[in-house]
Amino acid sequence: MVSIECVVDAKAALGEGSLWDVADGVLWWVDITGRLIHRYNPATGEDRSWPTPEAIGCLAVRERGGLVVAMRDGLHFFDPGSGKFIAILDPEADRPDNRFNDGKPDRQGRFWPGSMYEGSRPWPSAGLYRLDPDLTCRRMVSDVTCSNGLAWSPDSRVMYYADSPLEKVFAWDFDPATGEIENRRVFVDTTAFHSNPDGATVDVEGAYWLTLPEADKVARFDPDGKLMQVIDMPVYHPTCAMFGGPDLDILYVTTATMFNTPTDLAKKPLTGGLFAMDVGVKGLPEARFKG
Repeated sequence: MVSIECVVDAKAALGEGSLWDVADGVLWWVDITGRLIHRYNPATGEDRSWPTPEAIGCLAVRERGGLVVAMRDGLHFFDPGSGKFIAILDPEADRPDNRFNDGKPDRQGRFWPGSMYEGSRPWPSAGLYRLDPDLTCRRMVSDVTCSNGLAWSPDSRVMYYADSPLEKVFAWDFDPATGEIENRRVFVDTTAFHSNPDGATVDVEGAYWLTLPEADKVARFDPDGKLMQVIDMPVYHPTCAMFGGPDLDILYVTTATMFNTPTDLAKKPLTGGLFAMDVGVKGLPEARFKG
C-alpha cells in the first residue's frame, strides 16, 4: 500500500501543470479554469497563488527569473514579484476554439506547450509547440485534439506525448541537441482503463507515470509500455504527476473538482487537492527555460 497525503486542500477546479524547481525547492502547479498559478513549498507547507487573466495550461521556470506560461491567449513571461504578465507571442491566434493545456521544459531548456480544442465537436486543430531560448516558436506536432502526457526518457532520446481523446500515449525519437522529433509510434493504450491519458512524468528507472482521471488512478509503465503498477487515488480525477522533494522521491499529483457533482464531492471532499506519496523510486530533475 502506498501512503497518500493531501498536502494542499486547494479545491482546484482543474489542477494541472505540476513542475518541481530543484533550485528553489518548490512545486509550481496551476488551476487551469480557476485561473491560478500555485507555488507549494513543502519545507514550510505554504501554498501561494497568483491570479491569471486567462485560463492557464502550463509553465516553466526561467533561468533569468520568473516564469514562462502558456495561457489561452498565447505565451507570456510572468513575474511573481510584481504579478505582471508580458506577452511573447500567440501561435494559435487564428484558432479561437483552442487553448493551451499540458506542457513543460525539456532538459535542454526549451519550453514545449501543447494546446487543445474546446469547441463543440472533436476536431484535431491543436498541436504541440517548441519555444526555443531565442523565442522562436515552431509547431512540432499537428492534428491533435487535446495535448497531454508530455515527458522525456532519462537519456532524452525518447519523447512521450498523448492526444487524450484517442486514449493513446505516443513515443517519438527525440534529438536532445536539436529538439527534432521523428518516428511516432504507440507507447501506451489506455482503453482498458476506460480513461483518457492525462499529465505524466518519468522516473530514474525510465518508467512512465501517467494519471488516468476517469479511472481515479495513477499507473506506472516500463520503457516498453508494459504496465508495472497501479495506484488507486482516494479522490476523483487525478490530472498530473511530478516528482519532487529534496531527494526527488515524492510523487506529487494534482486533481480536479470540475468534473464531479456535489454528491461526488461530498463523498470525496479532498478532490481538487494536491497530493504527495512515496512510491519507492526517485524522479529526475527538471530544467529551467533558458530564454
